[in-house]
Amino acid sequence: MKTIFLSLLFLCLIPHGSAQNLICSPQDREAFNTKIKTISNINTEDIGTTMVAVGKTFIGTPYVAKTLEIGETESLVINFQGLDCTTFVENVLAFSLMLQNNEKDFDSFLDHLETIRYKNGELNGYPSRLHYFSEWIANNEHKGLLKDMTSEIGGVVSSKAINFMSTHRELYPFLKDDENYKKIQASEEFLKLQSICILPQDQIKANEHLIQTGDIIALTTSIKGLDITHTGIASREADGRIHLLHASTGSMEVEVSKLPLAEYLKGIKSNTGIMVARPL
Repeated sequence: MKTIFLSLLFLCLIPHGSAQNLICSPQDREAFNTKIKTISNINTEDIGTTMVAVGKTFIGTPYVAKTLEIGETESLVINFQGLDCTTFVENVLAFSLMLQNNEKDFDSFLDHLETIRYKNGELNGYPSRLHYFSEWIANNEHKGLLKDMTSEIGGVVSSKAINFMSTHRELYPFLKDDENYKKIQASEEFLKLQSICILPQDQIKANEHLIQTGDIIALTTSIKGLDITHTGIASREADGRIHLLHASTGSMEVEVSKLPLAEYLKGIKSNTGIMVARPL
């Protein structure tokens, strides 16, 4: 943890694109170069196996929350020293897309990450970040990066008021700004009109054979105002079962769950099921 703290002290703020900022430490810039070398021999014939192979190169990376909440304005944050569950998935998808496109340069990585992380692929202030993961899935499906498979593997339609951020304003430093707050409220109003499909927890094991290695798994929740509490990547392990490759809040590092996904979720009190998105 001390290493992560020190690296954050040396964050550099440099221009990215025409009007945006990039936050990246020298350690993370070097870590990118190392990662490119590490993944260079991964077989890229199938995006799912690519996702898991890339994801497993992050095993042991510390779990660190709120790594994107840096500075006074929204910037494209690059941090390989510590990952939360969402930034883990975003980084794995970005590197996997680079492999699919035979790209190795840092600018291509930045472009992929910005495309994945922000509404319609463009960083335009804090509200442009895809904060709610159900919207993250829908928006990245619209971009052609993935497909929401939940309905096809036994999911049922669910509607729920999504307003956790605006009703817990004090938890989000950027929401001190009234304009950011109003735009987040507007996003939540839009989400109220959208229904999502959920594969209920008690149906996961029966439909596990329909989940593929590399699928993105999002854990749905009974917590009021919230859609997703955690996310990771499906990995079919040696036991033939789907496990969760994720930045874990239990072990506080990237790992593959010891229990298969269906059994792992039973230990999470607020879990109601999952959403499943397949990278294309």
